[in-house]
Amino acid sequence: MAVTTAHTPGSKKKRSKRRALTLNDVTLVEKSTLKRTILGTSLGNAMEWFDMGVYAYLAAIIGVVFFPGSSPGIQMMASFGAFAAAFLARPIGGLVLGPLGDKLGRQKVLAFTMVLMSVSSFCIGLIPSYDTIGIWAPILLLCLRLLQGFSTGGEFGGAMTFLAEHAPDRIRGFLTSWLEFGTFIGYIAAALIATLVQQFLSEADLYSWGWRIPFFIAGPLGLIGIYMRLRLEETPAFEQTEDDEEAQKAQESATQGLTTMVSGHWRPLLLCMGLVLVYMATNYMVLAYMPSYLSEVVGHSASHGLWLLIAVMAVMIIIQPFMGLATDRFGRRPVIFSGCLGFLIFSIPCFMMLHSDSIAVIFAGLMIMGAFQTCFTASMASTLPALFPTAIRYGAIAVALNISTSLFGGTTPLFSTWLVDTFGNDMLPAYYMMITAVIGMVMILITAESARKPLMGSTPAALDKQEAKEVLAEHHDDIESQIEDIDEQMEALAKQRKDLVEQHPRID
Repeated sequence: MAVTTAHTPGSKKKRSKRRALTLNDVTLVEKSTLKRTILGTSLGNAMEWFDMGVYAYLAAIIGVVFFPGSSPGIQMMASFGAFAAAFLARPIGGLVLGPLGDKLGRQKVLAFTMVLMSVSSFCIGLIPSYDTIGIWAPILLLCLRLLQGFSTGGEFGGAMTFLAEHAPDRIRGFLTSWLEFGTFIGYIAAALIATLVQQFLSEADLYSWGWRIPFFIAGPLGLIGIYMRLRLEETPAFEQTEDDEEAQKAQESATQGLTTMVSGHWRPLLLCMGLVLVYMATNYMVLAYMPSYLSEVVGHSASHGLWLLIAVMAVMIIIQPFMGLATDRFGRRPVIFSGCLGFLIFSIPCFMMLHSDSIAVIFAGLMIMGAFQTCFTASMASTLPALFPTAIRYGAIAVALNISTSLFGGTTPLFSTWLVDTFGNDMLPAYYMMITAVIGMVMILITAESARKPLMGSTPAALDKQEAKEVLAEHHDDIESQIEDIDEQMEALAKQRKDLVEQHPRID
């Protein structure tokens, strides 16, 4: 972004290239393009998370089909172990697909991830059971889960980047909150289909062939997602880098490897990983682990927990856009901090409510956690892209997000199951959420506010010319304020120098 800077020795050449922003420098985002972008990105994201959700919600059944002969607890751990294995491949997917998104374009890579996820999910439904092909059944399951993880490594961070770079500055929080709308739709569809096959099929049919139905649905859904992704236009921010020599050098540098990226951006990478830790740990606890917790630990039927979670996610969908608006009005930091504080205070009470005999009390416990989760789902898609410049944004987010998610997100169901099974304390998952909440509070307190500001390395963006004029005025006012602050600091330094010279004449 072109801004006026304070005079420093040796900066004359750089200052000669800088100029004040004009109305022509403000990116105007067409409403039709924006609507198509939101629809294509969120629906594509829904297809992606439908595939992930189906496995999570059928984990108990998959454990019996692919890991027979073990105790229910071991089967659950083995099934969630395969679930977590996909997250081991996510950082690899991020390392490969992320930099490609910075080099080739966001839209191309996002279309590819859609193809990969759909094919791998469909193929899971084709795997014969353990009773048919023996040890090859869990091996094939593991391989396809790894392929799903590789795909997701380039999906979520890319979709986040794509939508954030299309969004106008003033409403970026609101618009990017629709990305998680797609996540909820995908999870709800997965939970709904998983619940229906369990309710309307006999136990024999369910374990024989019924569990495959949701995975077969991934095929046609994937075709819809691919079609939507191919109709999307490349982001204005990425197109601007094609004419920027410095940005192109940064892109080339980013594709050379993780070491180059970390050396120049280690602080935002660590901030991103810390924020993702609380975001994903609580996300997989609430949206992926709760049905299994309610059925295997509390003792409710599997469909009971799924129906309750479907209702919770339906309410979260309603809350989501309003929380996105709150991030634009009050800032990303207050909203994220509120979510962390909520999990810190209410995790134990909510888990105690899950052990109630009252459906209303159980729903209330889930809903409280779901409401605080929207503080993250509505704000992270606008917060994380603001940490990095355009030239490395896709790659940096993909790497940081997937490393943190793999370590602390996808392992949450497995780790929680192990905690309860090993120590026999049903409250330990609640303590785990409290620890992640404290980490999230520290991270957001040291993160700069990004609401209503251009993304790093991009010019301001607006919906129309009137808004562009207002944004430009705010931008110039902000620059003038910064210059005034610098002038005041220079005057204070000059006064200090004068005082020192008067006290010690030899200094002059």
